[in-house]
Parts: sequence; C-alpha cells; structure tokens
Amino acid sequence: MVTKVYLIRHGETEDAEARRYKGHFDVPLSKRGIEQMERVSKFLMTEDEKWKAGKDLNCLDPIYCSDLKRAIQSAEIIARPFGLRPIIVSDLRERNFGEWEGMAFGEIEEKWPDTFRAWAENPLKHSPPGGESTIEVRDRVMRALNRILSSYSNTGEVFTSCSSIVIVAHGGVNRIILCELLGMPLENIFRIEQDFGALNIIEFYDRYPIVKHINYIVQTL
Repeated sequence: MVTKVYLIRHGETEDAEARRYKGHFDVPLSKRGIEQMERVSKFLMTEDEKWKAGKDLNCLDPIYCSDLKRAIQSAEIIARPFGLRPIIVSDLRERNFGEWEGMAFGEIEEKWPDTFRAWAENPLKHSPPGGESTIEVRDRVMRALNRILSSYSNTGEVFTSCSSIVIVAHGGVNRIILCELLGMPLENIFRIEQDFGALNIIEFYDRYPIVKHINYIVQTL
C-alpha cells in the first residue's frame, strides 16, 4: 500500500518582509499566511475527494505539526474542514538559531560577516553561534518522521491502514527531510527552496520514498 505524505511549510508570518531568522520565536501568521493555508486546505480537500472516489479509505488522517504558533495555526486551518485536530510534535520545530534568533539577514551579515558567509556556503560544517547544528536538527526531525510513519503500520515496515498524512513544519525542517529522502548531502539544504505555504508530496512504498512535488504553491482553485 502507498502512503502519501503532504509535507507543508507554514504560511507567511507577521513581519516576514524583514527576512529574519525566527527559529524558536513564536510568531503568528499574517493575513496573507492565513489565506495561503486556506488555499492549501482547499487543495487537500480536492485531493481527498479524488482519493475516496477510487479507494474506500479515509484519506487525510492525521495532521501533525510543530509546536510553534505559526505551524499550529497553519495546521488548524488545514484540519478544520476535515473535522480533525492537529497532533503537536515538538521535534518538528524549526532550528534554534542561537544568537541569530530574531535578527534580520543584513544585521547578521554586518555583525558576523565571516561566520554568516561560512554558514551560507556549508550549513553542515558551520552553525549559528549558540544554535543547533544541522546534524542535531536532522537527528530530532528524522526521529519524529520515523515515529509518525511507524505509527501507521503493524510492523514498522509495511503501511496497512492510513492512506495520507499531513505534516506542517518549517523551511529548515522541510529542507532537511527532503535532503534525507533524496539522498542529498546536507551541505546542499539551501539548494531546496521552501516558500511560505510550500507543499511537498512524498509517496512511500513500504518505506521507500518517491518525492513527487517540491515547493508547490497552491494558487486559486
């Protein structure tokens, strides 16, 4: 049986135009971010109807999200038409950016020019001062993903009941998941774009992942 994972980045946040590392900062969605998530929800409703037309299964159940406000709010908007409540998973939260938390990119580049340049060139070898390393984030995020996938199998090897799972997380988290599933070196996480409201679709065949879409932005339906 194929299990589909909709991996979603939360909607646009307030003060997004400043291009800050929000990390663990708890910020709400902007009006535009709410609209982005409403479009994603409508898209998933359409997907659900198509799936049920061909298979006698409950398509969208469950919906997981990070424990940060922007992800919870996004997941609640997506979940509402399905009558579901998001399941909060703290290991899906964004990277802790340490001393860079809440700072705009230009401010960081001015204060830490060499460190910021090194981080941009190799985010596996270098980390934000006082923040999490890419390996630390990878370990907790993939642990969470594997727990989620194993929850919907009898043996932890073969999917048996759930047809589709939604995960609402963050740009950095999603990049790491996609890199791991594609077998890409983690040095290259910034080669994968994750815009606000980005939708990624992965199909698992007995734990073998096929990435179908990356950074898909739902427009008007």
